[in-house]
Amino acid sequence: MLKALLDVLYPPACIACARVLPGPGAFFCEACDTAVERLPPACCRTCAEPGAFPGATCPRCRASPPPFSRAWAPFAHEGPVSRAIHRFKYEDRPELAAPLARLLAAEAQRFLAHAPTLVVALPLHTRRYHARKYDQAQLLAGALAKHLGHEAPVGWLTRTRDTQRQVGLSEEARADNVDGAFSATSDVADRDVLLLDDVFTTGATARAATTALCAAGASRVEVLSLARAFTLT
Repeated sequence: MLKALLDVLYPPACIACARVLPGPGAFFCEACDTAVERLPPACCRTCAEPGAFPGATCPRCRASPPPFSRAWAPFAHEGPVSRAIHRFKYEDRPELAAPLARLLAAEAQRFLAHAPTLVVALPLHTRRYHARKYDQAQLLAGALAKHLGHEAPVGWLTRTRDTQRQVGLSEEARADNVDGAFSATSDVADRDVLLLDDVFTTGATARAATTALCAAGASRVEVLSLARAFTLT
């Protein structure tokens, strides 16, 4: 009864455009749902870069194999999914963590069936955390772990250096920007880790974070994000 009352007072809304949904269970309104772009089947088997590559391995992973075992995302970082992530991160909408986590769990079932159950968020630096008032990746990790019945410890991975935003940087500059920017505690020793973030672009940040986790003794790291940017042409 309480849930029914809350649905009347605060009806479920599209996570991308905030239009009221016609009923429960949906994440997007009809218009947004038809515009959602999922990751194409043809992608790099290691980092999920979209495209058909020789041996199913993109040039980036061939030239410099990443320290994580595999990375994947269900959606392309376009359209309604991109707008939903922007609202979540930059428009003070931390309550979107729960529906985004349910959406991720639903769309990533095959990946999650063989993924580690220890969920570690790719964290913000404390300065950015205090400016934003919440860490979107940690909220998403916590909501996903709760939905799946997994662990999502806080503080096992930290960003020790306040890095520049990656947007607009070249691939080389992205790697330099986050090099050595993370530290992990010994709690991850001999554990398989699922590193979680909202968007995977070139993978520079995930590589740096995975390096820190492995240096602390993690036995295996896989990476899951909501969306994947197209970065190779």
